[in-house]
Amino acid sequence: MNALLAFPLDLPPRGRLEALHGQLRAAILDGRLAGGHSLPSTRALAVSLGVSRNTVVAAYDRLLSEGYVSARHGSGYAVASGLARTQAKVASGIGGDRRLAPHWRHAVMPARTGAPASYRHDLRVGFPDASRFPFDVWRRLSARALRSLSNKVGTYHMPEGRRPLREAIAGHVSFARAVTCGVDDVVVTSGAQQAFDLLARILVTPGRTVVAVEDPGYPPLRAAFEATGASVVPVPVDADGLVVEQIPPAARVIYVTPSHQFPLGMVMSPARRMALLEFARRHGAVVIEDDYDGEFRYGGRPLDALQTLDREGRVFYVGTFSKSLFPALRLGYVVAPPWALAALAQARQVCDWHADVLAQDTLALFIAEGHLARHVRKMRRIYAERREALIHGLVRHAGKLLTLQASDAGLHVAALLPPGLHADELVQRAVAQDMRIEALSGYAIGETAPNGLVFGLGTLPVARMEDATQMLGRLLRESR
Repeated sequence: MNALLAFPLDLPPRGRLEALHGQLRAAILDGRLAGGHSLPSTRALAVSLGVSRNTVVAAYDRLLSEGYVSARHGSGYAVASGLARTQAKVASGIGGDRRLAPHWRHAVMPARTGAPASYRHDLRVGFPDASRFPFDVWRRLSARALRSLSNKVGTYHMPEGRRPLREAIAGHVSFARAVTCGVDDVVVTSGAQQAFDLLARILVTPGRTVVAVEDPGYPPLRAAFEATGASVVPVPVDADGLVVEQIPPAARVIYVTPSHQFPLGMVMSPARRMALLEFARRHGAVVIEDDYDGEFRYGGRPLDALQTLDREGRVFYVGTFSKSLFPALRLGYVVAPPWALAALAQARQVCDWHADVLAQDTLALFIAEGHLARHVRKMRRIYAERREALIHGLVRHAGKLLTLQASDAGLHVAALLPPGLHADELVQRAVAQDMRIEALSGYAIGETAPNGLVFGLGTLPVARMEDATQMLGRLLRESR
């Protein structure tokens, strides 16, 4: 038994956040944690379990975002009512069934990620504004692609993707991001997450491969590599990006977001980029460059992609259309070195053979006819206005209580808090005020997580930004 709960919590040495979240969620669903039950404080539970408080905060915050718990003003978290289900519905995998491979024994059903309509101010990260997408154009191009496909025998297609789409992608990234590639260098994937999964399959030797990742960084990337048996090692970031001097010499895979560090927002400096490529050359490592929202820059000339600077075939350039178009499209790509293309294509074939053919052909037409470039230009203006309104509002209403992180790109803005203000408590208080914000600690691996907040630009229009920042300033002052 856990000292604070009426049931045991079994946390493995690795993946403690996922295990804690999953076991608490299971206890809520099977009724061991009844509706209205107050959860232990984050500090007390962390001490009881022997983990960092950030781990407990992130687990509670995830349960809060999923609707399993609610935040009570001044009294922590409580279990939401009406969620209990029968044990039979939640038992699969929760109890560590030994018929499953060890990594998957504490798996839980993934959380719903759609933006909830109940929040007046939703500033979560990762949601573009799909309402501005030209669906009428997409429908017309989709109908044309479908007519073309109807004249051909429906069969399986090449795992690396439809050639028209790969040609369109090669042209797009060559023009927009100066990435050096041709049609045969591109492998189409079902979003960036499948790209990470495929790269983990072909680059990891279970139990031996060390993967260096940014800390804080992107959790789904870490999950993909941990699932294949890699040893994932956090490496800190500073104002110039990933601290190359702290990458372990044993690292053979290095993951970075150099154009817009996720989630802090800095751009990797030219000197740091060259140092990273030199490290990779010296140690025989490869680099995964995640350019997840590189199209959205608001000032200055963007630095060349790492892939452009690479002369030895060490960089895998990963891109996605989830931010520039909409996440449900589920199309992304990898620009891979020649030596890895066959393995990557075969891994894709083993995984799910190929992406939806109609979606590929429609996207190829969308890019080739200039609609993607026009849409990105339009959204860049819209997001720039929202970003300016957010930053000005934060400076005006909370300038002395937030330190904004310098960033000229992307769909989110990060800010650090001073001592005495705690991000997890602000997240709770914001929910009570009909606002959804995120703590930076949810993206950290190490015991020392940044104390700050991150605000998304995708779902909140300029007209409501003043109200949101004014409310946030009030919450900060009350919390202080």
